Amino acid sequence: MNISNKRRNLSISAALVSLVCGFGGIAQTLAQNAAGPNSTSGSISAAQSANRADEDLRNRVQTALHVDPYFYDAHVRVSVQKGSVVLNGFVYSDWDLQDALRIARKAAGNTTVVDNLSIKEGGRR
Repeated sequence: MNISNKRRNLSISAALVSLVCGFGGIAQTLAQNAAGPNSTSGSISAAQSANRADEDLRNRVQTALHVDPYFYDAHVRVSVQKGSVVLNGFVYSDWDLQDALRIARKAAGNTTVVDNLSIKEGGRR
C-alpha cells in the first residue's frame, strides 16, 4: 500500500469517525495530519473562515438596515469587499443617506463602511 492510499484511508476513517461520533474537530485534525505538511487544507480553511466572517458581517449590516423602522432599504445592496462594508444603490434624500451610513456603521462595528449610494430625487416609488 503506497502513502497516498494510506492517507486516503486515514481521511476516510476520520470522516467516518466525524459522522458517527460528531467529533468534527478531531476528525479534521486527523485528516490534516494525514495529508502531510505540504497540504493546502489549512489555507482553504482560513479562506473559508474569512468568507464566512465576511458573509456574517454582510448579513448583520443588511439585517440592521432592514429592521430599522425609519429606513427604506429596498434599493440598497450590501457587500463586503477587501474587508470593508460597501453600500450600493440609491436612497431618496440626504437624510436617508445619513441614516443608511449611521445604521451600517453601528452594525459593522470597527469595520470601514464605504458609501457608493446616490440620491434619487422624487420620493419613493
